[in-house]
Amino acid sequence: MDDTHPFFARRLSRGQLIMLDLAAGMCFAFVSFTVAVNATALPPWMRIAIPFWLGLPLGLRRLWPLPVFCFTLVVAVFAALVDAVGFAYLAPAYALYIVALSDRFGAVVPTSAIGGLSLVTVLGLALAGAPRDTAPGWLLNLDQPLMGIAALGGAWTVGRAVQERRLYAARDAERLAAQAVTEERLRIARELHDVVTHSVGLIAVKAGVANHVMATRPDEAHDALRVIETASRSALVEMRYLLGVLRSSSKPDLVPAPGLAGIEGLVAQARLAGVEVRLEVRIGNGDGGGEGEPGRRGRMPEGVGLSVYRIVQEALTNVIKHAARARCRVSVVADGKKVRIEVVDDGTGSRTSSAAGTGHGLIGMRERVMMYGGTFEAGRLSGRGFRVFAELPYEEVS
Repeated sequence: MDDTHPFFARRLSRGQLIMLDLAAGMCFAFVSFTVAVNATALPPWMRIAIPFWLGLPLGLRRLWPLPVFCFTLVVAVFAALVDAVGFAYLAPAYALYIVALSDRFGAVVPTSAIGGLSLVTVLGLALAGAPRDTAPGWLLNLDQPLMGIAALGGAWTVGRAVQERRLYAARDAERLAAQAVTEERLRIARELHDVVTHSVGLIAVKAGVANHVMATRPDEAHDALRVIETASRSALVEMRYLLGVLRSSSKPDLVPAPGLAGIEGLVAQARLAGVEVRLEVRIGNGDGGGEGEPGRRGRMPEGVGLSVYRIVQEALTNVIKHAARARCRVSVVADGKKVRIEVVDDGTGSRTSSAAGTGHGLIGMRERVMMYGGTFEAGRLSGRGFRVFAELPYEEVS
């Protein structure tokens, strides 16, 4: 079954809706004519005119809703008085539905009261339909007025309910759109923070080293400048990727999103900055390879891999900035159901603890973990050093 263009779900144009109204009006006029021809007390021209006056104006109810309603209401009252068409009130009720959709009139009319009145009149219609030998005589002549009140009140109530539902749906769509924009801004802000902080922090550290040893140890200064060049190029590549995301509605093909494969590059940059890093990466059901060698069973979702990469990147950035020349252990272990990230160093530099709640880096890491329903811990160790731990649940993809 092809649901590309479903007939009943597609949105009709204004012209198509007017044509449907015109067809409905002509059908109503034809049915009314078959009833009005039996009203022998009326002249022939009136038996023809009344059905057409009731039906044909309905084709214009979307163009002039209030005039069409008033005109058909007058004709319906006249048709009921002369006993020409017993269901004549259905025509103004059909036009009143469009009037109820307008905010111009809906705000000043008590819809709840009209809906209650319609229910009362439905009960009145049930009583009016009782056997004529048991019903009071005054009630026998109220069947058509009650039917008219019920039809008009029901049309108004349904029209207002549809209009309020549309307004609620529009407000809900605006709220969801604003929420999506906010979430996207936060996501981009996290990405920018991780990219800029890591690269600029590394550049700042090595620039300071190069400036300090330029005159006495030119070889070490040259190494520092090489690290700065590498970090700058890496930052430009990731910035191009983020700009591509902002400019395109679809995912750009400039560069692949960073993931587990990029962790070794982060470790290499940290080592160039003077941090002694020991890396352990095990992916799979415990049968992965050795240090830095992912296992071969299953595949981690791209979003989880990106979050793991960013968490390791931010943790190593903090080590470079606050605990340079320290030793650091990076562990990424996944078993197909969850991935555990742990970054521990033995530096003496002071850092903001997770309990303090300040520092965009720790906040960003916590947000990434909470997005997947995981757990996050960060804080100083009892002796010396700092520990970052995160656990993200996931399901393997083929």
